[in-house]
Amino acid sequence: MNAVITPVRTEERTQLGIRPGDTVRVHQKVVEKGKTRLQVFEGLVLAVKHGTEAGATFTVRATMSGVGVEKIFPLYSPVIDKIEIVRRSKVRRAKLYFIREKVAREVRRQLRNMRMVKLSTDDFKEEEKLEVSEEGSPVEEVVEATHEESPEVVAESAEGEVTPEEVAAEEARIEEKKEQA
Repeated sequence: MNAVITPVRTEERTQLGIRPGDTVRVHQKVVEKGKTRLQVFEGLVLAVKHGTEAGATFTVRATMSGVGVEKIFPLYSPVIDKIEIVRRSKVRRAKLYFIREKVAREVRRQLRNMRMVKLSTDDFKEEEKLEVSEEGSPVEEVVEATHEESPEVVAESAEGEVTPEEVAAEEARIEEKKEQA
């Protein structure tokens, strides 16, 4: 029998039985400036490849600060200190790669309803005009600026993404309004 010496308890990780759809918490050892600390990465298991053999890997997806992050972990890596299964979900697929597109679609749907508006307090400031009266003495008159510089609205496409052509067209339209006024 061939015995392989490894710091990893392979039996424990084999019996853990990570499956797609599981929410796992992976404790990873990170070395920074000579010190070792544990970094936790919690997310959904999208795929498990190569079963329980020596080169087995599993892909975990998490959303951090609004950005989807995927990490591929080797199952028997000595860098992984501990793997915890937080939640098990029943799924009908072996690979859950469709989750990527599903999340992107939901974000696009939310952005579709938003509009980018560039407003400033300078757009609504009051102007002072000096008018000379018939007697020759200057008279101050405060006139409120009415749409002298209209707030700029940056155009956006149906998907919620702003293209450079749309921005240029919108700027040209704003310039025309200024010239007409």
